[in-house]
Amino acid sequence: MYSKEELKELKKEFWESFALFCEIQPYLCDRKKVWVLYNTKVKGVELKFDANRKGAYVILEVNHRREEDRLGMYEKLTWYQEALQQDLPGELIWDLCYVRETGNQVCRVYLSKEGIDMHRRQDWGEFFTFMARNMFLLERNFLSIADYLKE
Repeated sequence: MYSKEELKELKKEFWESFALFCEIQPYLCDRKKVWVLYNTKVKGVELKFDANRKGAYVILEVNHRREEDRLGMYEKLTWYQEALQQDLPGELIWDLCYVRETGNQVCRVYLSKEGIDMHRRQDWGEFFTFMARNMFLLERNFLSIADYLKE
């Protein structure tokens, strides 16, 4: 078990190591900014990473505060399901009502790799490979439809 401070340091080291991993990936080298994440230019839509004791996650999240707007954007995303799925190695998981730890409801479309644990350093290579490759593909696919989502 880790103390609160040790866990904070482990997470910091994990994300710093992930950033270094991304810097040396040939398919990411020529990009000005490595990841779009919160700057999708589509209101209420973000791309996210999550890494925890259960596994690694690459997420497209719709987080409009108003439920009507959130569900409307989620429906638009379903129209482009095939474009979002293109070239991804696994099936996207569509979650209409994901409840965050804060209690907020969001919609999520994501890929996961479970059975790896962020607390085990020997799993970090699997985390990094999964997250970098799949976010690269999900981000590319999302950007190909982003202008249609703004309408």
